[in-house]
Amino acid sequence: MARGPLAQLRKICLALPEGVEQETWEIPTFRVRAKIFVMYTADDDRPAIWMKAPPGSQDILVGADPERFFVPPYVGHKGWVGMHLDRRPNWREVAALVKRSYRMTAPKRLAQLVPAPANT
Repeated sequence: MARGPLAQLRKICLALPEGVEQETWEIPTFRVRAKIFVMYTADDDRPAIWMKAPPGSQDILVGADPERFFVPPYVGHKGWVGMHLDRRPNWREVAALVKRSYRMTAPKRLAQLVPAPANT
């Protein structure tokens, strides 16, 4: 799967300071200092990511585009948002959302090394 969505996601996540990949629950998770900031799933052969989002963002994203965004199981009640990656995702948007999740998860010094994406 060298050119699929997981490969693209890896490129984004592993470029972040101290970003690492670790398989947990039989799925790839991306972490900073042992804390998960993105999970990759492929339920029903539909690749998706789950990531942290600021309060209110989940409702806005899911409400605006429920074909792309969803409330993920297990972590959705904590405000995480899911994003399907099977319909030609805008990788700049994916990267911005991943970076936002990273900044919410990483220790302050590491988070400051990643500029806040505009308009997310």
